[in-house]
Amino acid sequence: MNILKKSTLKSLWVFHFALSPCNNCDIEILDALTPRYDLERFGIQLVGSIRHADVLLVTGVPNYKNYKKLVELYEQAPKPCFVVAVGTCSCGRGVFKDSYNSPCPVDQLVPVSAYIPGCPPKPEAIIAGVVKLIKALSK
Repeated sequence: MNILKKSTLKSLWVFHFALSPCNNCDIEILDALTPRYDLERFGIQLVGSIRHADVLLVTGVPNYKNYKKLVELYEQAPKPCFVVAVGTCSCGRGVFKDSYNSPCPVDQLVPVSAYIPGCPPKPEAIIAGVVKLIKALSK
């Protein structure tokens, strides 16, 4: 395991990008960061710039207004950048699958490293997804 992976495992810095969510996933993500669930015990911290992030956290459905911005953010992120799709909308577009305004799912725009399904996913599911991502990175 190289030094980059070791440092990334101990402190994942996350940039949250909301494509066009209903805000339920966003509320659950914030709940997972509160002291009750405490995602920070895994070294996870939200950052304000994609240029400082190790993980791009995506919620919502890509549409024609924002899908180019998602690709642009991914290209600006330092590599390796891991993408986590949170919620049914990000994982497979959910009820918006046949929508005229949703060109494609997130994984056709950027490579997704982990999926956390649910509408909305509970904080326990978000923590389980993060733990699986950390375990996958440690191999």
